[in-house]
Amino acid sequence: QVQLVESGGGLVQPGGSLRLSCAASGFTFSSKLMKWYRQAPGKERELVAAITSGGGSTDYADSVKGRFTISRDNAKNTVYLQMNSLKPEDTAVYYCNARHRYRDYWGQGTQVTVSS
Repeated sequence: QVQLVESGGGLVQPGGSLRLSCAASGFTFSSKLMKWYRQAPGKERELVAAITSGGGSTDYADSVKGRFTISRDNAKNTVYLQMNSLKPEDTAVYYCNARHRYRDYWGQGTQVTVSS
């Protein structure tokens, strides 16, 4: 079965950095577009970043461009989100996402809190 397991969240001060990881299994990872979303309290889930199957193309929400970098290692079935220059408004639960056989799959999420 499809599994997505995020890790790497935590508490960080404004201006700090974190790297999130999402380990995938149950599907052919190297053939899938992968995405990171986030959901802040009281807000809708929003797309943060996406990366094509081979890693050759990426896309970002305007709010994170220049600060976040999505990448993947197809040999490890893992997608990453490097987050730099973090701001309090980046506080949210971060989820990775994959679409497989016309269905969206989500991990359990990892909490990122940016606070002094």
